[in-house]
Amino acid sequence: MLIGEVARRSGVSARMLRHYESLDLLRPSGRTVSGYREYSGDDIRRIFHIESLRSLGLSLREIGRALDDPGFTPSALVSDLIRQTRERIAAETELLTRLSRIDAAEPADWEDVLQVVGILQALGSTSAAARQRAALSSVEEIPVPMEALVEAVLRETDPNVAGALRWALARSGDGSAALLAEGLRSPVAAVRERAVRSLAEMPGDESTARLRDALADPDAVVRGHAALALGTRGAADAVPVLIDMIVAGPNDTDAADALGMLASDTATADRIAAGLVDRLGHDTAEAPARARLTQALADIPGTTASRALVALSYDGDRAVALTATYLLRLRGAG
Repeated sequence: MLIGEVARRSGVSARMLRHYESLDLLRPSGRTVSGYREYSGDDIRRIFHIESLRSLGLSLREIGRALDDPGFTPSALVSDLIRQTRERIAAETELLTRLSRIDAAEPADWEDVLQVVGILQALGSTSAAARQRAALSSVEEIPVPMEALVEAVLRETDPNVAGALRWALARSGDGSAALLAEGLRSPVAAVRERAVRSLAEMPGDESTARLRDALADPDAVVRGHAALALGTRGAADAVPVLIDMIVAGPNDTDAADALGMLASDTATADRIAAGLVDRLGHDTAEAPARARLTQALADIPGTTASRALVALSYDGDRAVALTATYLLRLRGAG
């Protein structure tokens, strides 16, 4: 079979077949009397083998080794191809993400494009100062897509930069709360904490709903941030977590303040007082925790809290009894 017929049947151009021959990758089995290349059935099969291996991303040099070296084992080469392909996909995905974010910023001209690119690069800088400037300029100059800000805030470890990013996110408009919800599903507690801290600075029903979801988080720190934020929003379903925080100790003062803010109506005040009293009665409540629970009754109005303080003024723990007595005096003076 002559080269023209081979090219027609294989789909490989005559020019490429000659290139394969120049690399000693393909050798026609014979020549016609006129000197034309003549390909046998085995030659045709080799062409298809070459094309199949090319479709896997092998170089022509690697293909030659694979076809001609009897001791060649493909496993290492295939593993290397998998690694290279994954790296290429990751790079292309990153480029696609960057382009999509630039497009979402709706730049008016190339100057705007360059500004967005600069901010995106700065958000990924190793310099905390550069990241902080980028977070602030994302509001003051060209708006950066929320996806980029959310990604940045969820990975940020510097507290100053994180604060700037949360500030920028809170001013980026609707939609960021839903994006931050992805962070709440992270297996890493630190990422979930960053998501909750960002949601806490965002107004609106969407962020409140996401914070409620975080009350069930397995990490106490994440639950605590969500409960404190919800307390300022009047969400009474944060009460159990706030009481847990008082028992645990860290941030107990903030938790008690949040409970005081929630106790604005009689029903909620009585619920809070009942919850505090219930935890006081647990055998597992140690003395410091009982003292904190008693102190937390200070800002809870209503008869339930008052009756609890009267009972606690006779408590066997002297610190609890003295605290309850003092609080009763304050309530009487008030």
